[in-house]
Amino acid sequence: MKIKYIITTLFCFLYVSGVYSQTDSSEVKGLEKYWNSLVHGNVDRTFEKKLDMSFVVAPCYTREGSLGIGGAATALYRLDRKDSIMQPSDISLSGSASIKGIYAITAKGNNHFKGNKSRLSYRLQFLHKTLDFWGISYNACAVNPISEYTKRQIKWESDYVYKLTKDFHVGVAFNVNYTDLSKITDLAYLSGQEKSYFFTGIGVSLQYDTRDFILNPKRGIYFMAREILYPDFMSTYNRTIFNTTMVFDTYQEVWQGGVLTTDLYGQFYNGQTPWVLREELGSGSSRMRGYYAGRYMDCNQIVAQLELRQHIYSRIGCVAWIGGGTVFPSFKELKLKYILPNYGLGLRIEFKHNVNVRIDYGFGKDTAGFVFQFAEAF
Repeated sequence: MKIKYIITTLFCFLYVSGVYSQTDSSEVKGLEKYWNSLVHGNVDRTFEKKLDMSFVVAPCYTREGSLGIGGAATALYRLDRKDSIMQPSDISLSGSASIKGIYAITAKGNNHFKGNKSRLSYRLQFLHKTLDFWGISYNACAVNPISEYTKRQIKWESDYVYKLTKDFHVGVAFNVNYTDLSKITDLAYLSGQEKSYFFTGIGVSLQYDTRDFILNPKRGIYFMAREILYPDFMSTYNRTIFNTTMVFDTYQEVWQGGVLTTDLYGQFYNGQTPWVLREELGSGSSRMRGYYAGRYMDCNQIVAQLELRQHIYSRIGCVAWIGGGTVFPSFKELKLKYILPNYGLGLRIEFKHNVNVRIDYGFGKDTAGFVFQFAEAF
């Protein structure tokens, strides 16, 4: 049944996106317009249009939500259409609803300002999810039977970075997170923590970035170190929380159409972190793909993955990856036996210029599942 849902989703995506992708000729009609948009929908039109946009509505399938309906609009644009060197800015809006009570709306993008000296990256999410639940620590998740909770969340994440040199950037971050549980089967799974929290975080970052295009890099290096402070007076929690994020990604062309990529990711919180901020393995659909989001949860997360991306023909490509990772309460309690495996295969379709739709099937320890998203995993 899962394969059937995915095939249906892919077919509807190809049909609907082909019909509605914008073209540069209003005189093309019917099937001719459909064919033209399929062939030329990935052409960069940002020098001709203020907003080069496409959208799609289609059935969707996720492991957490099962069958549903989803829609997305993505657009590329340039604040300075005379600058041919700077990569285009992007913005996307997506929404979905599933038969298992999961509703989500997400707006995100990367805005490159004139002069190519600064960039604003942002993500806004509204979520309502009814999910399986095992607890808020790795040890609890490893032994507890399946429970259930319904989570509602409003989340804003943003980074403004300024170029110090061609490749080095310094940035400031601002995050807001409100999460509450409207229903939970067993309160003991929260280990005495509250059902709802509000957090505001402010931070700074240092980045080294030589990627040629953020959403689908073919070459370059990306390193980011960020520290975010969640002060107690700006939240509903009685402790100040510190968060450190480290990312190191590389992209190297190994042969014609083939790009070898690596991703090292670490997210670390100080002790006594509330469940709202804790790391969920598989959450976000970029790392540990195939794991049920929240199957393993704890204060910290480390993930490493190696991915080969191969262009096949026209707008079609594929990927294969292997990696591993885990969540853990503290470094002194991090053990090799807790490292979980991850590997899988994926299909790529170029939806807009250099912007892919990805369909991944990931495997892990006693688990497997599909991921359907815009843009590359990293």
